[in-house]
Parts: sequence; C-alpha cells; structure tokens
Amino acid sequence: MLYCPPMNSNADTRRNTQSTRRTFLKGAAAAATAPALIANLRAQSPGAKLNHAAIGVDGQGWSDLQAIASHPSVNITAICDVDTARMAKAAEMFPQARKYQDWRELFEKEGDKIDSVNVTVPDHMHAPIAMAAMEKGKHCYCQKPLTHEVEEARNMRMLADKSGVVTQMGNQIQSFSEYRSAVAAIQKGVIGKIKEIYAWSGARFPFNGRPEGSDPVPETLDWNKWLGVAPERPFKAGIYHDFQWRGWRDFGGGGLADFGCHILDTPFKALNLTAPKSVKATVDEAWLANEAQRAENFPDWEKIEYIFPGTEFSLGETVNVTWFDGTQQPPREVFDFEDAKRTIPGGGSLFIGEGGQLLVPHFSFPKLLPYDRNKEIVIENIGQRDHYHSFVNACLGKEKTTSDFGFAGPMTEAVLLGHVANRFPGQELEWDTAAMQFPNFAAANAFTKRDYRTGW
Repeated sequence: MLYCPPMNSNADTRRNTQSTRRTFLKGAAAAATAPALIANLRAQSPGAKLNHAAIGVDGQGWSDLQAIASHPSVNITAICDVDTARMAKAAEMFPQARKYQDWRELFEKEGDKIDSVNVTVPDHMHAPIAMAAMEKGKHCYCQKPLTHEVEEARNMRMLADKSGVVTQMGNQIQSFSEYRSAVAAIQKGVIGKIKEIYAWSGARFPFNGRPEGSDPVPETLDWNKWLGVAPERPFKAGIYHDFQWRGWRDFGGGGLADFGCHILDTPFKALNLTAPKSVKATVDEAWLANEAQRAENFPDWEKIEYIFPGTEFSLGETVNVTWFDGTQQPPREVFDFEDAKRTIPGGGSLFIGEGGQLLVPHFSFPKLLPYDRNKEIVIENIGQRDHYHSFVNACLGKEKTTSDFGFAGPMTEAVLLGHVANRFPGQELEWDTAAMQFPNFAAANAFTKRDYRTGW
C-alpha cells in the first residue's frame, strides 16, 4: 500500500525540515546543477565555429534547428529530411546548407566538413543515425527518448563514452528553471529524504490496430528511407508520417516514451537514480483484450511501477517510482491537498518525503504541499540555462552538457523497460542490468532489442 505521511507525523523531522527549507540559500545545489568546464578529446578550440548538420528539419526538427542555429558560433552546413516538402522551409532559411534526403549520403559526402549533428526523427531511427554519427567522431544531439529499444540505449551510452564526443539528449525542459529548481530543492532536503515518487502524463495515442490497404506515397517522401530499420509497412496517409508514428510500436513509444524522458528526468536528476531493480505494468483492460491493439499500439492508459535502489536522497534501501499515462493519474488521496477544490495537474511529478511533499506540475514551478502550511516558504529559483547552446558550448570545449548519453542512456533504458512490462501486465519483472536480462521471466528478454530490417 502506498504511504502518504501526514505533515505532523514526526515533530522532530518536521522541525528539522522546516529549518532546512528556511535556510535554502542561493546556489546551494550548484554542485549538482551548474555546468562545469570539461576538456573533450574532440572538442573545438575556443573561438572556433561549429559546422553543424541537421537531420530531420520540420516539426520538432525545425525547433531544434532554429535553436542550435541561434548560437553565434554555429554554421548550418547541411540539412537532411526524407520528405523534401518538409525540408523546404529549412532550405529557404539556410540557403547555404547542402541538402540531402538520405542521412547516409550526408555522412559520406560531409564527413570531413561537419563537426556535429542533431538527430530529430522518429524514435526508431534515433540509434542508427546517432551511432553512425558518433562512429565518425561527430558530436551528437539526439531527441528524446534516446532510443527505441533498451539494448540500443546501452549501446549508445557505451559508444558515446568510447568515442569521446559531446552528447546531449533533447529533453530540453530539463534546463528550464522550474525543473532545475525542483532538483535543487530535493537535493537540499526541503522535504527530507524521499519515500516515493509519482510521475504522470495525459499523453495518449488511441489507435486500434493496423489499418488495411495502402495509399499512394507522396512524391516528396522516400517511404523506404522513412521506414529505415523498422519492419516493412505500407504507407497510409495520416497514420504514421508525419506525427502519429508515436502511437505505433514499430516506430514510437506512446505516452511513456514521448513524455517519460521529460517528466521522469526530474526524479532521475534529483535522486541520482540508477537502473531499476524491477518493473511491473497494469494496463487498460480493453486494450489487453484486443489482440490487434496489443501487437501494434499502446494502452489507452498504463501504470508502470518501478523499484529503484535507494540513493543518498531517498529513505530506505529502495525507492518506488510509479508512472501513469493516458486517462489515468495517481490517486487523489496521495496528494496532501488542504481542500477538495485542488485539482491534480495534467502532468508532472510528486515527491513524497519524510517531511512533506513537493509537487512539480509539468511546465510549472514546484510547490510544497499542503499549500496553506507552506505559504511563507520560498523555493529558490536557480534560473534557466539554454539546453541547445549548452550543447554547442560543450562542442567548443567551454562547458559540460547536463543530459549527455551517460545520463540519458540509463534513464532511457528504465523508461523503455516499461514497454517490456506492458507486454506482460501484472508480472513483476526483475531486472539484472549488468546482464541486461530478466532472470525471473525469460519470455520478456526478447523485447529488449529487435532485428533491423534487411539492408539496414
């Protein structure tokens, strides 16, 4: 049973915690959150220009391209998109950039002309492109989730470490003041040691199995290149390209993968979480009964229960982290609201500590619960940094990224283990991270990786 401690359950703990809150000095968590200077084997010398290639340049790719290009030390050297219609806007904005429809051709022809890339494409192509970039010694910014498969995340982390290139995952809200301040508050101990955490998102992609037939492929789209390493699928207008791929197992990861690396990032940062000891899923029963949906799509809602090893910031030998997405949220009774009028945010995380609760609504500043007892307590706003410019500066040898693949890889592994668990609802899967296996349930091991399509 989940435990929500009353604020006055331990007078000494509460007095100590209140005192800690009121002495929350500026910069208290600087060691955990501020960028540090690094020397990177492949970093450019200070004052140099970074020659950058953008792979995927519309939608989020357009945002990533603009954000990286806004750094004064960046030259956009090449752009690439499998859909030339979606590349037109970027081509107009960066007329000097050479244009490609195949990222492999870009690497072949631009290998000695570029220093870095961003990979902003559907999830299933993150690892193939980013791995190729790092193998060529290119600094790599890759959108979240870092990969589509658990094994890919492990391989990405290992290659990043081996290659020495600068890396950054595109969970850019990590750098917002709201989330940085929440991390700092937890690590300073404003609610004491953490007992458990809830995290959730209302994101959902309610598809009902693969549609029949096919549609003509637009002249501007290379469908084979869009499919890439994924299994062969007929083109269907509005079903996969250019946004709804998120709701299909072959290409995306539903609400958990789409938002897990955003919202679970704060718990991972705040507690220095590592690999989970176990994971268990509870899912929408209608989805469970629909064979076509189970094979192709994600539940309309799911509850993923992780048990992590304890850390210096948690209470006890383990800490429970529970994720909800779609139409389900954490039970209202776990929130220490002071009245019935308070509503649960549409997404966010709730830290339950030995001396209180910290609520971090998605895109909002953290709040101590209950509100009425904490009106005079101010959580330090430690400010915002630029996630994209941090990547560029790190490539130029000026600072360190905060979501490099050494951090993002293990977090992505944990997120993706939730997808393995939802294939076996109700089964607690024990995870041996060193062996990358579930020792208590061998049937789940096949779903930590997949074979790439022939030719890829």
